Amino acid sequence: MARDEKLKERWEKTVELLTKRFSDGDPLDVESIIYLIGVQELGQYHRKFKKDQKLDLMHIAICRLLEPYGYYEFDYFDDDGWPHYITLDKLPPLKAGEQSLLMKEAIVHYFLEKEIID
Repeated sequence: MARDEKLKERWEKTVELLTKRFSDGDPLDVESIIYLIGVQELGQYHRKFKKDQKLDLMHIAICRLLEPYGYYEFDYFDDDGWPHYITLDKLPPLKAGEQSLLMKEAIVHYFLEKEIID
């Protein structure tokens, strides 16, 4: 199976799994999945977040997702338990489609690593 086909299959499996668990039936989009990963990484599941905290959660997720690609590195947890990352390398300029593909690939890699999908 070609790499792109395998990625597409795994992406669809990831969306289906998370949609069943966290949605009322509407398929989750990339941004929603990034938010969920941010909550997972923070580990404060039953907490209500303010708008700026939701953006921070998405930032945490993006850093965590792009860490294996060498763009970020975990630095420390602050006193409130929020993870902080340092930038190792600037992201190259990407077109919208390329950016979406990178994030989908990183999300699939994350769930493979966590052994949630295969």
